[in-house]
Amino acid sequence: MTTAIQDVITTKHERAFDTMDANHDGYLDWADYQKLADRYIEAYRLDKNDRRARALQSFYQIYWLELLRHAGVDGDRLTKEQYVTACRLTAIDTSRLNVTEGGGHAMFDVIDVNGDNEISKDEFARFLRDVWRIDAPDAMDSFMKLDTDGDGAISRMEFIRSVREHFLSNDPDAPGSLFFGHI
Repeated sequence: MTTAIQDVITTKHERAFDTMDANHDGYLDWADYQKLADRYIEAYRLDKNDRRARALQSFYQIYWLELLRHAGVDGDRLTKEQYVTACRLTAIDTSRLNVTEGGGHAMFDVIDVNGDNEISKDEFARFLRDVWRIDAPDAMDSFMKLDTDGDGAISRMEFIRSVREHFLSNDPDAPGSLFFGHI
């Protein structure tokens, strides 16, 4: 049976929620996002004053505030359902933050350790393992899909396209749909 089109994006956001809920309390709050940003900084051994670390931190702070705004909550935490709704709305509302472009570039700049403007297989494995803590056997399969031109590396354009697909594509086989394993 095929996943209904409207459920593909929900499934991706639910997986992201489950991965980010650091204390497994069923809510996301700023502390969960801060831990995610810290995992990037620690995994890539960045000084907190490094421009890449500051850009990533700034992006996640703004993104978090946009999620809260779009969820319409009074508090500072989100349930999974609120998070999914807020992610969908934040991704299409680019009036304050373009999550697919700004976030994608901030992440790429950190993941591309050697600064050659492409992500190698080793750099991508480190991203999955040390930042997202994904150890699904099929997770590295996504590297081959993200490398759409087959040159053995993920270019900035390929990565940004995949982030866009993660947030906006209803296609379960789109490269960006595979960040957290096959749907």
